[in-house]
Amino acid sequence: MAHVVMYTDGACKGNPGPGGWGVWLTSGAHERDLFGGEADTTNNRMELMAVIRGLEALTRPCTVEIYLDSTYVRKGITEWITQWKAKGWVTSGRKPVKNVDLWKELDALVTDGIHDITWHWVKGHSGDPGNDRADRNANKGVEQVLAAEKLLE
Repeated sequence: MAHVVMYTDGACKGNPGPGGWGVWLTSGAHERDLFGGEADTTNNRMELMAVIRGLEALTRPCTVEIYLDSTYVRKGITEWITQWKAKGWVTSGRKPVKNVDLWKELDALVTDGIHDITWHWVKGHSGDPGNDRADRNANKGVEQVLAAEKLLE
């Protein structure tokens, strides 16, 4: 299986507000940047979208090292999701899981067994080159959304 290193990040100008997601994928000498965004979203949704879009971009089974600065996504997928699913997508506080649509999408990508995934948390905005690149890509996603909104004015 190919070994892929994936850095992901989300950005939002206002929360909610225009947001972007960014991914930087590397495998050997190959690398790829991905980004996109939404006009009315939250930072957590963009963090989730980054991981989802990064995994969707993989065209064959891979060993994937995912680096992200979102504790929400890392803990959600490695710790909380089992209980959420067992309780019908309700939190321990008996409230509906926020962003359940994206959690279900991510869960399907992770549990399908296609990829061997390892999750790594990195401190955001701390000089980590991969995180910085994913952040730049996320901000490109925001810029893309803002440019599209400006065209509609």
